[in-house]
Parts: sequence; C-alpha cells; structure tokens
Amino acid sequence: MRPPPWRPPVELSPVEQTIVKRIRRAKLFVFLREWRHELFDAAFEEELGRLYEASRRGQPPVPPAQLALATVLQAYVGCSDDEVIEATTMDRRWQRVLDCLDASTPPFSKGTLVAFRQRLMAREADRRLIERTVELAAQRGGFGSRALRAALDSSPLWGAGRVEDTYNLLGHALPKALGVLARQQGRGWRTWRLRPTRRSWAGRASRRRWTWTGTTRPSGRGRS
Repeated sequence: MRPPPWRPPVELSPVEQTIVKRIRRAKLFVFLREWRHELFDAAFEEELGRLYEASRRGQPPVPPAQLALATVLQAYVGCSDDEVIEATTMDRRWQRVLDCLDASTPPFSKGTLVAFRQRLMAREADRRLIERTVELAAQRGGFGSRALRAALDSSPLWGAGRVEDTYNLLGHALPKALGVLARQQGRGWRTWRLRPTRRSWAGRASRRRWTWTGTTRPSGRGRS
C-alpha cells in the first residue's frame, strides 16, 4: 500500500512558539519545523512515495516525509535508531518537527525507520534528501547551509546504515548460536544482547556494549 500524504500544520501553535523561545543551540529543529511544508512539497512527497510498492494488503506505511525528517535530524545529531524512537516521546524539539507533540507512543517503530533508510539508500534518494535540505537552507536562511551540508555529508548514518543492520542481525543470531554450542557441550548458557549506552541527543553516535540478559540455565549435566 502506498503511503498517505503528510499534512502537518504550517502555522506554529502557541505551545510551539513557547518551545522555540527556549531553543538556544539546536537551530536545525527550528528551521525544519518552519519550512518542512516547503521541503516536502507535493512533488517530493510523490517521489518518496514511489519508494514503496503499490499493494492492497497490509497497513498503510508511515508518511515518508515524516520518516525523512527524522532521518535528517538523526544524521545531523548523530544518534542511534533507538535514540530516535525514544526522542519522539521524550524530546519536545523532535516532537515539534515530527508533528507528534506530547505523544505517549512513537509515531513509527525502529524497524520502520531502518526500512525507510534502506529504501532511500537503495534508490540513492538519500542524496536527493540532503540536497533539497541544503538548498532550502541556502534559500530561506535561518540555518547555515554550508555547516548543514558538512554535517549531513560527514554523517556515518549513510555509510554505516548497512553496518547497523548487520549489528542488529548479529545481536539476534549470536545468542541462539551460543545456546546451541553450550547445550552441545553440556554447559549452561546465558543470553547476550546489544544495548546502546544512554547519552545526550546532541552527541555522536552511541557506543554499544554487550550486556547480560536472563540467567544461566543448567543443562542437567556435570561440568567438564
């Protein structure tokens, strides 16, 4: 099913105006909220919509313009996929840009965000997204287009997108492999998972570390 068009309000609400006054450093949030309707006009929305196959089955996809905005912010800020999802319910700057102010549940899942990024890169639409964002910044002002281009072009998100997916796959497959090996050797086993460290949205991409989940399960045999 093709994604629906995204029609967030253009004018700032009184609550949004209050939030703007409190933003001192993260001016990209202000810029994207003010000009998102021009960045994602009808023609560009249609272009992004063609990333999806037309189908009568399944739930309607999340509007690609909303996912694209989240992707731009993620690339600029340098946060992980998990942090993006958390920001949509915890950070009013993100909520304001993505039109989900005071939402208690994320407007999209981590899987949806990752799948959208894969579609962008597969069609080389990520470059198109960057170019449009930089061009709009140059035309409208309010945010340095050169600084924006440098930040987006140097973001590890584009080059590391497939690496991130590989980490996710390994994080799911490795515990099962360890469990099989442990049972074959007559040992107990524990489950590992990959957990991102918690940090500020404004920092670089999170480091990850292996942590224990679950408990040791005895195999019923003596130790060798």
